[in-house]
Amino acid sequence: MDDADLLTIGRCARLSGLSIGALRHYDELDLLRPARTDAVTGYRLYRRDQLEPARTIVRLRDLEVPLETIRDYLAAYEPAARLAILAGHRARIETRTFRLQRVLHILGQLTTEDTIAMTTNATEITTELDTATRRQLAKDLYNHTWTLLEKPDRTAAEDDEMIHSAHASRYHWGEVRVGEPVNLARGEWQCSRVYAVLGRAEPALWHARRCLALNEAGGHADWDIASAYEAMARASLAAGAMAETAAWKARATEAVAAIADKDDRDLIEGDLATLP
Repeated sequence: MDDADLLTIGRCARLSGLSIGALRHYDELDLLRPARTDAVTGYRLYRRDQLEPARTIVRLRDLEVPLETIRDYLAAYEPAARLAILAGHRARIETRTFRLQRVLHILGQLTTEDTIAMTTNATEITTELDTATRRQLAKDLYNHTWTLLEKPDRTAAEDDEMIHSAHASRYHWGEVRVGEPVNLARGEWQCSRVYAVLGRAEPALWHARRCLALNEAGGHADWDIASAYEAMARASLAAGAMAETAAWKARATEAVAAIADKDDRDLIEGDLATLP
């Protein structure tokens, strides 16, 4: 390549949005090496096609992506691999956000001059619930959620209540140490149904996949595995993925034949009848 086609480090910095110092640093880290470095003067020259990865670095640094993660991202050529890397960073940001939200909440208590909050660890201010109480709460919240699902004229506030009720039921099943693992899957199923009814595809799919994974891991069959397939079909419908909807509905329909109890079969068949 002719030198006339190369960019000086200053011009590369201006066009990419990186500083000269950053370009030198990324060269030292082997993150973005120049196309050529003069052996005598040490001047760095860059190809024009290096502007795209340089600008990508700028964008990712703005999103607080660590340099090592950026290195992995640039080295990954498959779109799926790059998406997975970004998803991992997003999960770390979410974890940090939740921690900061908790810190913010506690600071809010402290600014009200709450002397108890100042001297007591937040984890110490808890109410212990026995297993029987948690189990009953899980059942009651599940039934309450179902009542709201069947209500034709829910308000926006009741939609919120329905979401929180479904999650609270699933949470208490998770805290019941001697509870049946299948109840966790059923809790995920209900969360998925709630979100599907509300047209929120992403969480509907998330909880449907969790429901399916829990049922498969536990070897659950009969009504539960058929319900998991139905949940995947309904969540796919909410996402507008019609081919996936049809495929999961077909699997659910096939699984219904293996359900021993007629009432359970009728229940799943009734659900499937509401899908296209």
